[in-house]
Amino acid sequence: MLNLPPGLSIPPEDWDHTSLSVQVVLIALWHENEALKQQVAALQEQVANLRAEVERLHEQVNKNSRNSSKPPSSDAPYARKYPKREKSGRQRGGQKGHPGKGRPLKASEQVHRVVVSKPTNCQQCNALLLGEDPSPWRHQVSELPRVEPEITEYQQHTLTCLACGAQTSGAWPTEMPWGSFGPRTQAMIGYLGGRFGMSDRDVQELLEVVFHTDISLGSVPAQEREVSAALAQAVQEAQAYVRQQAYANVDETGWRQIDQRAWLWVAATSLVTVFLVVGTRGAAGFKRLLGESFQGIVGSDRWSAYRGLDPLRRQVCWAHLKRDFQALVDRGGESSIIGNLLLAQIKTMFELWYRVRDGTLSRADFQEAMQPIQVEVKGLLEIGALLGQRQTRKTCQNILNLEPALWTFVTQQGVEPTNNAAEQPLRRGVIWRRRSFGSQSEAGSVFVERILTAVTTLRQQKQDVLDFLTEACKAKTCADHAPSLLPATG
Repeated sequence: MLNLPPGLSIPPEDWDHTSLSVQVVLIALWHENEALKQQVAALQEQVANLRAEVERLHEQVNKNSRNSSKPPSSDAPYARKYPKREKSGRQRGGQKGHPGKGRPLKASEQVHRVVVSKPTNCQQCNALLLGEDPSPWRHQVSELPRVEPEITEYQQHTLTCLACGAQTSGAWPTEMPWGSFGPRTQAMIGYLGGRFGMSDRDVQELLEVVFHTDISLGSVPAQEREVSAALAQAVQEAQAYVRQQAYANVDETGWRQIDQRAWLWVAATSLVTVFLVVGTRGAAGFKRLLGESFQGIVGSDRWSAYRGLDPLRRQVCWAHLKRDFQALVDRGGESSIIGNLLLAQIKTMFELWYRVRDGTLSRADFQEAMQPIQVEVKGLLEIGALLGQRQTRKTCQNILNLEPALWTFVTQQGVEPTNNAAEQPLRRGVIWRRRSFGSQSEAGSVFVERILTAVTTLRQQKQDVLDFLTEACKAKTCADHAPSLLPATG
């Protein structure tokens, strides 16, 4: 009896009449057919994988600052970042009838010198003019004086006792710096590097050209270390303060320390912002920043380091979500439909939020107006999680997993819908990294943490940064209590 493979059927009455050669041919054809089927299946799988890879690469190439977390500076020069504005037909510049904004005059007590121009003779008849103009026309000019350093020389005398012959030296003043530069010079060096992002060579040049103060290139980082030590106590207090707040925005960016990968973290509250350089971007870095037991609400993006947080104690950044939804639009097809509908809901949501912020809409009315938006967004995300496009499904499902964290700002006073409070100060760190490639020592990283914490916090509180840094350096010299970065109470 002929033993044929499955799928090759010959009527039983014909089995005995089938020659051996036919049997061999039939079996060979069956094996060839099965091999072709397997080859077709493999090719179909390969095509599917290639199509997915093409879609991924296409999306990666089309990523920009509007549909991803890439910074605007990375956009191609030809990429249109904003919608084209319609021409108004008016000329450039100020329009006719537009009220000017002149520089306001300083008070008389702030004026250092007055130059009076008073006529002596009448221009009509040449008669002698007497009297005073009660309201003269005033024009003020601000000028920077030439800055010369104030050099203080300390002299220590040693005298010999006429009675016993012992020698006694005078005591150095407690306010005398042990280095070659005073506290305000130290503060200026820290201010130029920490606030304006100047390199050590630029700081050296500015001190020599503008302030006529000679300083070696190696002395610049040495003075920065002095400023860093002067800020240690104040920054430590600021870190403890932030960890006790009810709400903090958090973000991180890449950093380099001694050619090793690191990350610069930031935690921002309404009046105090702290920075920290950590060797990890994971959850361990976040815990180093805010502590193991932070009980407040965290505003952030959807980075995995925050995954362990309770969604009820999170606020996901809607600026990032907007870029995620724009990516759906740019993907085309069904994804584009979902993306456009989600962007429309975001537009309405922010219009309502701006009214809450400027006081034209009560929070109770805002919460009521947000209910249908919340339902619509959830429904659209659920639909997106069922679409055939793999990346769209993944994005929508990941956002749905954090769904309670989308709406914390609706119910909690003081919580913002975006993470701008952390991203804006972090840009200082990004600029610093780009100009100096990070820090070349652990002490350098500590200086970065402390000076950025001080400068950002003082600007939040509208305090004079240079005066604060000067007082901190004075306190270190005199071993006094350092000034505090914490906001004044009462």
